[in-house]
Amino acid sequence: MENAKNSFYVALRNRLATLNPERTLVVRGLVRPGIVVEENETLEAMRPPDVFVMRWTKLAASSYFPMPLAEMECEVHYATDGNANNAGMDRGRMLAAMDGELLAMMQPYSTVKVNYAVSSTASMQTNVFWGAPVFGPTKAVHERLERVATVQVFSYQEPGEL
Repeated sequence: MENAKNSFYVALRNRLATLNPERTLVVRGLVRPGIVVEENETLEAMRPPDVFVMRWTKLAASSYFPMPLAEMECEVHYATDGNANNAGMDRGRMLAAMDGELLAMMQPYSTVKVNYAVSSTASMQTNVFWGAPVFGPTKAVHERLERVATVQVFSYQEPGEL
């Protein structure tokens, strides 16, 4: 399942870098596209604004297929304080822009599964695929607008894969 999770993240990261190269964050002194996986990073207790934070929440497996099919749930958390030059009065517009970016990052709804744990990355035999994101309600927390979108991600478990 780690290969599927990593492949999903890298696909979204690369798509975001193309869609909006200005949406970045600094992690350990490196400027990166503005999307991270919560379990892989040591972020502040409060999620950074204007960044997508992925959280893996559920796992189910089905053995009704020639290879076991894993179904994972990924929550994508994001928030904005708005633009300081506009005193945050554009935070609704900025949240809507992030909604649009998330929708665009998801398409197409699949990517090749890759093993990133080896020294030279290797494409695997199956793909990772997912459904459209389900957007939760907008929440206002102090001066910040927040949203969580949920995505169901699927991957066949190949022989020998953890």
